[in-house]
Amino acid sequence: MRTRDPVPRPPAPVYTRTAPQLGKPLEGWRLALYTVIFEADTRAGRLFDQAVIALIVLSVAVAILDSTQSLSARLDPALYVAEWVFTLLFTAEYLARLICVRHPWRYARSFFGVIDLLSILPTYAAVLLPGAHVLIDVRVLRLLRVFRIFRLTAYVAEFTALAQALAASYRKIAVFLSFVLMLILVFGSLMYVVEGPENGYTSIPVAMYWAVTTVTTVGFGDITPKTELGRLIASVMMLLGWGVLAVPTGIVTAEMTAQRRGWQPHTVTTRSCHACLTEGHLPEANFCRNCGARLPEWRSDAAAGSPSDGAR
Repeated sequence: MRTRDPVPRPPAPVYTRTAPQLGKPLEGWRLALYTVIFEADTRAGRLFDQAVIALIVLSVAVAILDSTQSLSARLDPALYVAEWVFTLLFTAEYLARLICVRHPWRYARSFFGVIDLLSILPTYAAVLLPGAHVLIDVRVLRLLRVFRIFRLTAYVAEFTALAQALAASYRKIAVFLSFVLMLILVFGSLMYVVEGPENGYTSIPVAMYWAVTTVTTVGFGDITPKTELGRLIASVMMLLGWGVLAVPTGIVTAEMTAQRRGWQPHTVTTRSCHACLTEGHLPEANFCRNCGARLPEWRSDAAAGSPSDGAR
């Protein structure tokens, strides 16, 4: 009996290690620079971020002193030199961040990337446009990184819980704010009809401004009702203001209470993803919680001498 020849099988594929398709792989001095600049779990990273924060505070102080005419007249040369020194240092830091990340354009478009760029542009723009140096105060936004430096893990965890509660209750808050907006429109239009331009309510937008200041219990007093009916409406608006302040607080608190029932404390680090720059990964994580990219080895002074579970 004739047997069939066996069907030839294709050769087994040979797998080779290739570089990522997007971005440049981090290794060598770029990886070391990335760890120092973007992570604060090592001593070098903490010192770098503390130095940057100190420079930010000093540069904002210089901008404040420069805006005071009596001090600016006496310290103008010193303030001018100090501002250029700060700008050159921040420029070097910004370029170093672009060099060590895998996706420079992605970092440049991120929130902190835009803030870093805005912190150095005003000084250069002031050369061509006098008065633009006032925008230097935008550097104060970079002080948000103080949470990474002092390792306030409890506060970072609570901040995450608050953000999740706001995200879960944004629809309820949006509905509530739309109701408040309709309330302001109705009462503002009513006050425009009752009081009129002769009592300061020259238009419906002006009357709505009065309604906003009244319902939020601010009461600037620049516009006040003069008629008895107008004062009655103002009294109702003031009483409604108490409820306006209480409702969103109760919504967010209820969401935080519901989330806390299944919440367990965990260690929060400054470990960041090289692909999307997302921070806050667990020490034992292997992949990014945002984009799914594989995480590099976690480096920390506290974990020195013991291998990390997230090693490549």
